Parts: sequence; structure tokens; C-alpha cells
Amino acid sequence: MSVAKLSLAKLRDGQRVDYHADEAERAAVAERLDLLGLDRLEAVVTLRAEGEKVRAEGRLRASVTQACVATGEPVPATVDEPITLLFMPEPSGTADEEVELSAEDLDVIFHDGREIDLAAAIADELSLALDPYPRSAGAEDALKEAGVLSEEQAGPFAALAALKGK
Repeated sequence: MSVAKLSLAKLRDGQRVDYHADEAERAAVAERLDLLGLDRLEAVVTLRAEGEKVRAEGRLRASVTQACVATGEPVPATVDEPITLLFMPEPSGTADEEVELSAEDLDVIFHDGREIDLAAAIADELSLALDPYPRSAGAEDALKEAGVLSEEQAGPFAALAALKGK
């Protein structure tokens, strides 16, 4: 079942939502996240109403193909992560006013008081779960050929090692 937005008025406490992105949704998310492919994007969450807030806890699963940062070659990966989201009303006040969030509020998504966009929140969670620097098997050779130093060669101890012989 594809669930884009859930009405807060129809939400039941303890409601389980099985989200399976259809082909069009996966294509849109793949384009947004600059993925070469997104073969699967699904989540199972349980929703808990806490007044105007809604907590979603569950699991995100995806099969993605990213481009290698060094060669551009396809790098397949799977994502299987627990997720905890907190949907809460948009803060009232001016646009210039700062909103203080505690460490517990890091995965807060604001809603308009009518509905929550679970699909968008799941796509955001996927973006956070992706490897920011995917590397293919040939990445090290490509980087070496391009003159990029390895961590050991560029690190502070490499400079000390070079001084040791002098």
C-alpha cells in the first residue's frame, strides 16, 4: 500500500502502517537523492498519538544503487534501519524566530495540524541512512591514479614519518 499523507483526524493510536513505495514514488526519491536506482523502499511503522504529536516507530528497508564517488560505477547497497520520527505541529511565531530542539527532538517533522506526510519522512530517513561516500571495488586504484593521497599518506603521522629519515 502506498501512503503519501495520513489524516490526523483518522489516525488511530497504535495504528500500524505498512508503506511500500510504488514505481513512480521510487523514481522520484531516486532522482531527489541522486541515486542510480531504487528497487525497494518500504517501512513498517506503528503510530502513537501524543496529543497533537504523533510518534512513528518502526523499520526502514531499501535496496539502492549509488554511484561510486571515484569512478561513477554502480554500487548496490541495502538499508535496514530502525526509525523513530516525531511529527509535531508547526511552531507558532514569526519565521525569524528560532526553535530550540533537544537531542530527543532531532527527528522532528512539523505538520500543518491536518495531516502528516509519512512518505516524505521515510524518504528523508533514507537519505540519512545512505553511505555518503560509496566506493566501488576499483575506487582505490582510480583515486591513486588521479593522485589522491590515501588517509595514511595524507595524515599527520605521514608528515612525521617523512621527517624521521632526515
